[in-house]
Amino acid sequence: MIKRDPAHHREMGEGQRYLALGLNFGLGIVLFALAGVWLDRRLGSTPAFTIGGTVRGAVLSFLNAYWKLAELERKRRERGGKE
Repeated sequence: MIKRDPAHHREMGEGQRYLALGLNFGLGIVLFALAGVWLDRRLGSTPAFTIGGTVRGAVLSFLNAYWKLAELERKRRERGGKE
């Protein structure tokens, strides 16, 4: 019988976690940029809202990723760094 390595499943879970974090990061930037484009078109303004929305989305997405990574590191340290 083939023995399964439990570490393999843990690594897959971590990979999925980081993939979701990256998608969340990119999606936040795109959504805020699109909201800025919509506002610029609706108000007939220069691309101020597009630029502002993109920058705001990037900053908020970065902070979100930073906080989630810090939480993952804190949990890893609480478990004794066994992962």
